[in-house]
Amino acid sequence: MRFFLRSKEFKKIIAIVLVVIAVSVTAGVIGGFMAPQASVLGAVAAPFQKLGNTIVQSFSEMSANFNSAAKLNAENDKLKTEIDALRGQLVDYQSALTDNEFYKEYLEIKDINPDFKFCPALVTTKDPDDVFGGLTVDAGSLQGVSLFDPVITDSGLVGYISQVGVSTSKVTTLLSTSLVCGAYDSRTNDAGALSGTVELAAEGKTRFYNLPRTCSVAIGDIVVTSGSGIFPDKLIIGTIDNISHDPLSSSLYATITPAVNFDELKNVMIITSFSGQGNELIGEK
Repeated sequence: MRFFLRSKEFKKIIAIVLVVIAVSVTAGVIGGFMAPQASVLGAVAAPFQKLGNTIVQSFSEMSANFNSAAKLNAENDKLKTEIDALRGQLVDYQSALTDNEFYKEYLEIKDINPDFKFCPALVTTKDPDDVFGGLTVDAGSLQGVSLFDPVITDSGLVGYISQVGVSTSKVTTLLSTSLVCGAYDSRTNDAGALSGTVELAAEGKTRFYNLPRTCSVAIGDIVVTSGSGIFPDKLIIGTIDNISHDPLSSSLYATITPAVNFDELKNVMIITSFSGQGNELIGEK
C-alpha cells in the first residue's frame, strides 16, 4: 500500500480530486450570490459539487479504515506476542511434567537402592550399522559418567557405557555379544549367564544360558542381574519366552525378551556409582 501512495497514479488522482474540490468550492461560493435555478454556472457546478462531497466523504472513510486497520494490526501483534508467550509457558510446563514423571519413576529404585547415584541422559542417536542396537547418549565425563557404568530405564537394564566422551557416551546394549554378565531366575533362583547372539539380536532378544538340566526355569519367568561384574543385583533383564537344550553342552538355555523396548527408547538413567561396583564384564580380560 505504501508503494501505491508514492506512485505517479496516486499523485494524478490527488490532482484530479483537488481540481474537483476547487470547482465545487468555487461553485458553492458563487452559488451563494445567485439563485441556483437562474445560474448556469450553478447548474454546471452542481454535479461537481456533489462529486466533491462524495470524494471528501470517501477520503474520510478511507482514513477511518486506515486508522481502524492500523489499530487491528497493533492488536493482532499484541495478541500474537501473548500467544507466543503462552505457547512457551505451555512447552515449559509440559517439559516440567515430563521431567517430574521421568524422575518419579526412579524414586522407587532409589528407595530400594539408596547407594545408587544416577545421571539422567537423553538418547541422541541410534547406530543404524550396529546389529545389536548400540546408541549414543548426551552425557559424558563432565557429568561423571565412566566406562562400564550400567544404563537402565525404570523398566529394566539397557546395557553399559562402552565409550566415554566429554559430553556424550556410547552404550552397548544387552543384545550384544560383548555383554556377558551373571543372571538368575527371580522365581527359582536358578543361575546362569547372559549374552546376546547375532540371530537373537535381529529379533530384539537375548540369551540366558549355562542353565543346569535340573533347573526349574519356566516360560514367563523374570530374569535379573546377579550383581557380579559391572551390574548391581536385581536389575530386571526381561522375560523367558523359550527354553531349549544347548547342542554344544549338557546345559539348557532360554531366550529372553528384554523388559526395555529399544525401539521407543528416549530417556535413560546411568548408574554412576553403587555399592560393590565392579569395573569389568564377566569373561573380559
